[in-house]
Amino acid sequence: MNHMAPGQSINRRYLHDEVAERLRELIRAGELEPRARVNELELAERFGISRTPLREAIKILATEGLLDLLPNRGARVASISMEEIEEMVEVVAGLEATAADLACRSITDQEIAAIEEKHRAMVEAWKRQDNTAYFTLNREIHEAIMQASRNATLQGIYANLSGRIQRARYQAHKTPAQWERAVREHDRMLELLRKRDGETLSGVMREHIRGKKAVISAAYG
Repeated sequence: MNHMAPGQSINRRYLHDEVAERLRELIRAGELEPRARVNELELAERFGISRTPLREAIKILATEGLLDLLPNRGARVASISMEEIEEMVEVVAGLEATAADLACRSITDQEIAAIEEKHRAMVEAWKRQDNTAYFTLNREIHEAIMQASRNATLQGIYANLSGRIQRARYQAHKTPAQWERAVREHDRMLELLRKRDGETLSGVMREHIRGKKAVISAAYG
């Protein structure tokens, strides 16, 4: 009879959870595009693992809606329908609006100063048309406001949901007019954050996120 040491099954479980997180990152970063096939052999070599934990990780991401399983043909990155984009953007807008309102009740001067610094750097990146720096700083500002809400339940729901539209939201192509509008909205958001005007900031944040629908839709073709 083959007796497995207690630690082995635990390690294996941790391994496919870790692989699942690596796959999520590749999807978020846009390295695995919507509708792209998942090359199991290539990924197994890249991660230095066998295909078994990789396949277990793929099943996890399929249950999360990030991957579609194909009959006898592996998996591909899930696409998102226009209806799903509409629904998800509305929910993310609601979560960020709530976070903005809560943040105004508890945010510290130091936290606002840190956001101001990121905002200045983001505007500079916009002026020199440095997309990568701009999108990174933009994401960090939204995440800082979410952190300042001091609400772990809200943060958990947001992280889970926004992951599916995050790549498109922060990396999709904007027209110059859309880009300028987004920067001006960030100016207004910062001004309201300084005033701790949660009610007004909540409304501005909701419209700011809703304004990303067209950009996200375009990214998913």
